[in-house]
Parts: sequence; C-alpha cells; structure tokens
Amino acid sequence: MKLKDLYALAVQMGIDADPRGAKEVAADLARRKAHYKKVDAEEKKYYDEEQLNNPYFDSRLLYARSLNDDIKTILVGIDMEHTELLLAAELNRSGHAIDLVLSHHPEGSALIRLGDDMHLQNPIVEELGVPINVAEKVLQPRVTQIRRGLHPTNFIRSLHTAELLGINYACTHTITDNMAYQFMNRLVGGKKHRTVGDVIHAIMKEPEYQMASKMGNGPMVMAGSKEALAGRVAVTGFTGGTSGHEDIYEKLSQAGVGTIVAMHMSEKHYQAAEKHHLNVVVAGHMASDSLGVNQLLDAFEKKGIRIIPCGMFRVSRVKRS
Repeated sequence: MKLKDLYALAVQMGIDADPRGAKEVAADLARRKAHYKKVDAEEKKYYDEEQLNNPYFDSRLLYARSLNDDIKTILVGIDMEHTELLLAAELNRSGHAIDLVLSHHPEGSALIRLGDDMHLQNPIVEELGVPINVAEKVLQPRVTQIRRGLHPTNFIRSLHTAELLGINYACTHTITDNMAYQFMNRLVGGKKHRTVGDVIHAIMKEPEYQMASKMGNGPMVMAGSKEALAGRVAVTGFTGGTSGHEDIYEKLSQAGVGTIVAMHMSEKHYQAAEKHHLNVVVAGHMASDSLGVNQLLDAFEKKGIRIIPCGMFRVSRVKRS
C-alpha cells in the first residue's frame, strides 16, 4: 500500500467515525476552503494547507521520505517519539524493514495544534442535552489554556529525528480517538445497563481492557460504586484533543446524565463530577487508546500490512472474526 493511500484511508476512517457526522465535517472543510481563498499572499506562505482536506489538526503525516513509498510493515504504538524512532532504525539494521512509524499521540505540528480539535467535544455533549451555546462557552477557556500550555513545547525533536533517520512518520490522534468513542458509545452509551457494575462488566468483555487489567490498570469506579444505578451513561473525554473544562459536569448532571465513562480523569475533573453527584467509570487511557488504534490497524491488516506493536495493547479483530 502506498504511503499516500494509507494516510488517506486513515483520514477517511476518522471522518466516518466523527461525532459531528459526515455532513457537518464536509461543511467544516468547505468553510476552511472558502476562508483560504480570502487569505492574502503573505499569510498563504505560512498556511497549513493540509487542513483543507484533513479535518484533524492533531493527525498528520509528519515526515514522508516519499508519498509513493510502499508500506509493508508498520511499527506502531501510543507514544512513538525519538526513542521509538531510534528503535525503528535499529530494527531496520536487524532486518525487520520498518516502512512507517505510526504514533497515536501527536508529535510535531500536530502536537502544537492539539487544542484546535477540542471543538469535537461540543456535539457530543449537545447530543446529551447540553445546549450548544453553553457547551461552547464552557469549553473555550480550556482551549485557550491548552494553546498557551503547548506553545513553548519542543515539538520538533521527534520530527527531526525521523528526517535524519529517513523514516516515514505519522500520527493519528483524533482519527483513532473518534473510532474509540464510537465503539465505546455503542457498547455502554445511553441506558443499556442498570448499574455501574454492569457498565464495568460490558467494558471488560473487550480484550484491550482484559489485557490492561492483568497488568493492574483495568477499568475503575472513580466516583460512586458498582452497586449504584447507572442511569443515562455518557461517554466523554474519548475524543476531541484532550480533557475539556471541568464545569461541563454540572451541565451534564442537569441534562440528566447519571454516569460518565471516560478514558482518564484528572483530580480536578473528578472533584467536579463528584460534586454534581455523577458516577464515574475510568476505562483506562492506554487500553482505550489501543481500542481506537486497533480499528485502524485492522483496516491496514486487511490490506496485507504487517503490524509490529510497541507500547500498546494490540488486538486484531480481523483474526478474531
């Protein structure tokens, strides 16, 4: 599979799983293209034209030796930084022929633009009953906080490592987080389960969480108890860049949500959820990220690509089916 085709497939799969729906994603891209036509020549020198076709700022083909490179073997994990790129170079010397290093978490320019994908959280909470104007105003201070925090980051280190080693390098953050969100929402969202313990039981049927549990990092009840009635279950914090603003939990509680299922949760967010009487199930960060990445890897596997996992829970549902 050509590198350009592999990347295009990843972007399309992210769009197919986007919580906004394909129609709104297309409208978003159309608005960007209309804006680009109005940008003056000086600004166009620095314009990220990738955003005109790829709706996700934190998912990028970071370095391509050639877009026409044949990709037969991928080294992939949740965090693939300069250390893992050096590992890929060593594996190549050992005869493994790594054609692409694929990271879930963003690097390079994709890391700096992480905050620009946080707006994907708004349609999720709107669907749960929070008015979109409220969702936007609650989230915006957190978006600007993330932008300020990332601005001084050394975001070029891994990128330059890939260039110096001549190794194709990409990240698919929101792309695969969208897939994880849709999978988990189908599994536990709504009123499918009577108790919080039933929610945990459903999550534990998936092998990524079984593997994490064996290593002491399985799903946990952070607020409430397994015996508590779940009520309406909301899957939040699975996609949309990074954690939103903790004030959203008050709005979700008022909208009738009883239980939150999240990948991970900070102490500040936990305290806000607890204050507003929400049950909280933390599914687990590495297992949940792996759940999303595995869906993309399965699509690659069907194309005959060899997958070498590194720092993730690899589960092939192609083989299981």
